[in-house]
Amino acid sequence: MSIIKIQNLSFGYDSSYENVFENVNLQLDTAWRLGLTGRNGRGKTTLLKILMGELEYGGKIISSVDFEYFPYAPKDSYFTADVIHNIAPQAEDWQIRRELGLLEADEVLLYRPFDSLSNGEQTKILIIGMFLRENSFLLIDEPTNHLDTHAREVLADYLKKKSGFILVSHDRDFLDSCIDHILVINKTNIEVQKGSFSSWNENRERQEQFEQTKNENLKKEIRKLEQTAKKVKAHSEKIASEKIGFDPVKVEKSVGRRVSVAKKSAKLMNRAKSMEHRIERNILEKNQLLQNVEEIPALKLSPLKYHSSQLLSFQNVSLCYEDEAVFKDISFHVKQGERIAICGQNGCGKTSLIKLVLGEIEAYQGEITRGSRLKISYVCQSADSLCGTLDDYIEQYQVNESLFKAILRKLDFSRELFLRPIESYSQGQKKKVMLARSLSEQAHLYIWDEPLNYIDVLSRIQIEELLKTCDVTLLFVEHDKHFCEQVATKQILL
Repeated sequence: MSIIKIQNLSFGYDSSYENVFENVNLQLDTAWRLGLTGRNGRGKTTLLKILMGELEYGGKIISSVDFEYFPYAPKDSYFTADVIHNIAPQAEDWQIRRELGLLEADEVLLYRPFDSLSNGEQTKILIIGMFLRENSFLLIDEPTNHLDTHAREVLADYLKKKSGFILVSHDRDFLDSCIDHILVINKTNIEVQKGSFSSWNENRERQEQFEQTKNENLKKEIRKLEQTAKKVKAHSEKIASEKIGFDPVKVEKSVGRRVSVAKKSAKLMNRAKSMEHRIERNILEKNQLLQNVEEIPALKLSPLKYHSSQLLSFQNVSLCYEDEAVFKDISFHVKQGERIAICGQNGCGKTSLIKLVLGEIEAYQGEITRGSRLKISYVCQSADSLCGTLDDYIEQYQVNESLFKAILRKLDFSRELFLRPIESYSQGQKKKVMLARSLSEQAHLYIWDEPLNYIDVLSRIQIEELLKTCDVTLLFVEHDKHFCEQVATKQILL
């Protein structure tokens, strides 16, 4: 066990007006299973790259361990076994087989070319190699993006048996299953807490509620003090005016009256000044509240009503690639208002089924009936093809610019991002662009293929709440178990 010390860390990109990090100080134990979360664009991957020494920064990082980053592309390796041995030269065959068993991966993978493995299989192999490497602290950046629900559960059980890593993930159940500390990048600071994501989220909600209540009480007190101070000051000025402008002998026999009035006026004026100071202190205290409160504004969607209750029908549909069946005899109906999750392990044909619905695959057996003039809004898995400016994207899809940008703002997009090329966005920000475009479109049927890859937790909550309260017809693939349980009204199991 050792400590990673981060002292006065500051970093900013040349293209940005503000620093990503400013004088950050942290102490991390190398024995922790540390989850890292925060809104998209806050600097999670940037922090990992700084630890890897890939970015120049201000401050100091002191560590006695080597940092290893996932994902990465292995070099000069053909067979999978070579990939593992290149990562962890000291690893013995029995250790590799043990780790394969823990991740429910077949030993035959070792003798296959690494490039022939699926993305999920490659993820498992690279994770195994990293944990077999000696004196390493692992920086694992969103390993679940290519894993189905069962594979995520297996990986979570595997990570729970390990220690010494930072794990970036937006899957709430996955984080809760395998971490013992959480590192959160907030609006104005970075905090570390012992516990899971859920325990941190409960603390966050309690803190926000406390600050909201205190903020409201301070606002009331400030208004009350301002009204009282205004009255006292006015009364003081009125009394002070009585000191002059009259003959004290004729008006008042008491020669001490002028002095008495002056003292009373000064006392009231001091009272007003004291109230002003209290107002300033309260305003300062109020301004220090709510700095890290994450606003989760409600999203809106305006789906089109279809003239029939049924939009789509599959009757005994089978699909084959090169005489190999992807799936057989699938039958289901999509009715208006249903939110249907397409579920199954990787490779079972979920994306292929979506392509059939979209009409992109023509060779199949069975009967597919689509409603006439059915308007579909589609979000694909990958955002890698996005490029150019937001204005170009708006022009390409002919969406309402004001609505589109308003949705992005609600999804925590800064106005500065509107001026930057899409290529410079994080993966999560690119995915938000695609989702905002779909939410801006009026359609009868919304089809989303793994829409939450790279999307931060708070944005997932926003999308959940929208879908649960909106009369939308949705066909989607998603491996976030919590999201599916909250959103889906029906499942298609392949």
